[in-house]
Amino acid sequence: MKTTVIIDDELLSQAMEAAGTKTKRETIETGLRELVRKRNMTALRQELGTFDLGLSIEELEVLRSE
Repeated sequence: MKTTVIIDDELLSQAMEAAGTKTKRETIETGLRELVRKRNMTALRQELGTFDLGLSIEELEVLRSE
């Protein structure tokens, strides 16, 4: 999809540097992917509730068997 937007040049330069990208398109797509990834992680955390994500493999296997 082709879209025209006005983006602050300094912000875009900082984003390119932070993401290690070379093109504007790559930078914007990287940012959008990261936004979606963070939203999905937040949704997963809410679904899990207070589930401890720092469990060892052995602890996780015990929980699975219960």
